[in-house]
Amino acid sequence: MNGEQRRQAILTQLQNTAQPLSGIQLAKCFQVSRQVIVQDIALLRAANHDIFSTNRGYLLNERPDITKVLKVSHTDEQIEEELNTIVDLGGEVLDVFVYHRVYGKIQGLLSIHSRRNVKEFMQDIHSGKSSPLKNITSNYHYHTIKADSAETLHLIEQALKEKGFLLPMDDWEMEH
Repeated sequence: MNGEQRRQAILTQLQNTAQPLSGIQLAKCFQVSRQVIVQDIALLRAANHDIFSTNRGYLLNERPDITKVLKVSHTDEQIEEELNTIVDLGGEVLDVFVYHRVYGKIQGLLSIHSRRNVKEFMQDIHSGKSSPLKNITSNYHYHTIKADSAETLHLIEQALKEKGFLLPMDDWEMEH
């Protein structure tokens, strides 16, 4: 294993654990000295990986966010409930979009990740600035949801399904 492969393997180990990994543990794992691990960590930091040291070892301060497009449908009165459901379970609503038969994909960026963001969004909608994008496609629309894990995304999907908001995706929709 060369140095680049070892650094990638160290990064993978750090990504897959919430526990600190000591330099000694890593050195034994890769059959190198602790000083080689210290140098590898320095090179990974130089490559913009947020690795920090604790008295028990190294931790990666990067959460690999996961995104998924969900197809949903609800009334105007249920918008706030839908958005709060997503953010309460740890998700972020990155956007809303529809597929219009004439105009194609129409998208609005949202970046809603808290109840405060939901409240601000709802104030904008209620102010009459514009109507929800879903209204041009008989209520169905799509959101790209970002979460810190597949488990969080699954919880969000289940909650939206229980509320009757989640719709199945057609094959052609998955290709876009």
